[in-house]
Amino acid sequence: MKPRLRKKANLSDSVHHQLNMYALAASVAGVGLLALTPPAMAKIVFTKAHQIIGCNGIYELDLNHDGIVDFLIQQTGYCNSTGSINQRLLAKEALGNGVEGDKQYASALKVGAAIGPHQHFTSGRTNGATMVYIHKFEDSSTQRTYGKWINVNNRYLGLKFKIKGKTHYGWARLSVHDTLGKINATLTGYAYETVPKRLIRAGQTNGGSATDQANPEAPPDTTLGALSLGAHVPLRRQP
Repeated sequence: MKPRLRKKANLSDSVHHQLNMYALAASVAGVGLLALTPPAMAKIVFTKAHQIIGCNGIYELDLNHDGIVDFLIQQTGYCNSTGSINQRLLAKEALGNGVEGDKQYASALKVGAAIGPHQHFTSGRTNGATMVYIHKFEDSSTQRTYGKWINVNNRYLGLKFKIKGKTHYGWARLSVHDTLGKINATLTGYAYETVPKRLIRAGQTNGGSATDQANPEAPPDTTLGALSLGAHVPLRRQP
């Protein structure tokens, strides 16, 4: 018995056109979706804290919890003196890291301040960047105060540090007060951006980058139906 031959279906021009459009849409979707594949998503890791530094105390700040100390926040000076005063609060960076500021003083950033590639970071000083310095001789009635971290609540250190050789940005939040010539400093939290060289804002604790949060964009419609009807698929610029 001879095998039956299948009859060829005669498709209308409109059906052919529609199938061709779907095939083209599928091809475009494949290329478009590859182009739309995002780079490593920004993520901010926040750690809540309540750490009183204390006179001659040192806090070892490990921003990303990898066991490597990134910064030292330390308070030095005379603890029990009732006459002369000589106290400092310092932020000392590990090799290759930096503290946002100018010359020898650390900036006391307000919430929302940018911390990133365009800010100035100080490093290399023997004892670190000075947050505040209180000084008075025993035979003097005049107390002198230097630095930007005196009598402030919830201000931020801007921090630049390395993870596996790549630069990341973060912050540490502190409240600092002068109590009868003695520095009282409390660390209340810190955070960093997981994407290298990505800007973070002081006080930012979640979501993408600050720019992403300020300018959210709805994802494009990339369904085959939408593409077949002429929907535009924007291509992501390469970094």
